Amino acid sequence: MDRELSASARQAQKRKRIWQIGIAVTLVVAAVFGFRSLIAPSIASAELRTAIVEEGPVVATITASGTVVPEHEQVITSPIQARIEQVVHNTGEQVQPGDQILLLDRAYTQLAYDKLKDEQEQSRHKTVQLNLNLEKKLNALASQLEIKRMRVSSLQAQLEDEKYLLQIGGGTQESVKQAELNLKIAQQELDQIERDIVTERQLLKADEQELRYTLAMQSRSIEELERKMQQAEVRATQPGVITWVKYEIGSNVNAGDIIARLADLSSYRVQATISDAFANQISVGSSANVRINDTDLKGTIASIKPTVENGTVTFFVALEEKAHHLLRPSLRVDVYVSTVSKPNTLRVKNGPYFRSAGKPQVYVLQEGELIRRDAKIGVSNVDFVELESGVMAGDEIVISDMTEYQHLDKIKIE
Repeated sequence: MDRELSASARQAQKRKRIWQIGIAVTLVVAAVFGFRSLIAPSIASAELRTAIVEEGPVVATITASGTVVPEHEQVITSPIQARIEQVVHNTGEQVQPGDQILLLDRAYTQLAYDKLKDEQEQSRHKTVQLNLNLEKKLNALASQLEIKRMRVSSLQAQLEDEKYLLQIGGGTQESVKQAELNLKIAQQELDQIERDIVTERQLLKADEQELRYTLAMQSRSIEELERKMQQAEVRATQPGVITWVKYEIGSNVNAGDIIARLADLSSYRVQATISDAFANQISVGSSANVRINDTDLKGTIASIKPTVENGTVTFFVALEEKAHHLLRPSLRVDVYVSTVSKPNTLRVKNGPYFRSAGKPQVYVLQEGELIRRDAKIGVSNVDFVELESGVMAGDEIVISDMTEYQHLDKIKIE
């Protein structure tokens, strides 16, 4: 039969129920808070990068790829068709004016030079020959002229005799007319010889002038070949460093082929390329910054190539500090061309957030939480981004990548 529990047993059962209830309540509370922690969005503080909104200028830029090149570079071409005989100085070596860089074989040009000298000598002999031929012709014409003059004198005397005979009745009118005709023919032949003499002298003068022109042209050609043969000892005309040289000894080069490049490394400029999509945003005179590591060098666009090659536009930047110690030939640099300037606006440091943000919004850090705000983003450059609305100076906002959280209004920081 059932017996009534003692007081101590009842007390033990009561304590047991209290413990069970307490444990159950604790488990429920822990479960609730654990669930809330599971569903509440959060982010580790180590993953965040933030920056303070401040007032200052923002200059919008477009980015181009650049290469440092010497401001002045001399291109040396082969003066003659020749063979490379010797390379005296190689790429990278410093040279002074007069230093020999290459030696070209002058055999082919020497043959052309000797041929021109022979042709010039022939022209000189031709001048002598012309003078001798003219002298011979003039002597013959002078003899004929003298003979014709004597014949004219004889015919004049004969005409006078015929006229006298006609007067005394010993001659006829026909004889007089014949004598007059013979005299007229002789005078015309005399005049012709005199004209021939003048013509021969004029022809000699013209031939001599032509030969003088020929000799002058041959002399210039000879001088040109002499100069080219001197240039076959390819020498530097200014101090600098050889940036390239055609070092294949024995190879043939034609006149005008590039055989060396000589650069003045005391001053530099930057050759930059940019997509043709931005071609209308750059112009001569636009400001540009050239960044080498963490150093910015100011400059301006000095010239733009008129042609587009492979979808890119090439332009050159003239630097204010042309001899900066960081400048090196062929050094790769980033070029930032200024397009729009905001002198006094709200700005924040640029970061991955602004390159990945899909909406006009920012996350502001407040009391351990990130609060999303609608914000209008303005112009930007590699360093700063303009914020036209949604924030105030002094706000701390996120600049790290927030692609996974852009749908959330509030994010807890752990």
